[in-house]
Amino acid sequence: MAVPLSSSTLTTPVLDRKALSGPALRTFFRIADRWGLSVDEQKTLLGMVSSSTFYKWKRDPQVTLPLDTLERISYILGIYKALQILLPDEQAADAWVRKPNHAPPFGGTSALTRMLSGHVSDLYVVRQYLDAQLGGWV
Repeated sequence: MAVPLSSSTLTTPVLDRKALSGPALRTFFRIADRWGLSVDEQKTLLGMVSSSTFYKWKRDPQVTLPLDTLERISYILGIYKALQILLPDEQAADAWVRKPNHAPPFGGTSALTRMLSGHVSDLYVVRQYLDAQLGGWV
């Protein structure tokens, strides 16, 4: 007879946000530089953080980021990695996010335009699109 699952039998891995936050922010800022993102674009991708919070994170990335921000950075890291694989020319890979794209998720706008909507789901869509271009794996 099957034993019903309860909340005590299901475990969720504990995410060490503090340990992940510094490396995540440092990597995000490097990608933002490579993509030529403005401060406003960076703040939007991070979840529309205030200017004071943004500059605090930039000055000292040894903070504990909110889970939403870590999720956003995770998608951006995946997007960056997929582009490096799909477009081995670094300049082409970095420029791709700003180029108009007629694929269905973008409708003639750039992937960056889609990502700057402010919704984490749009970062997911861009990541999913690139993963599909990779054949569903990275």
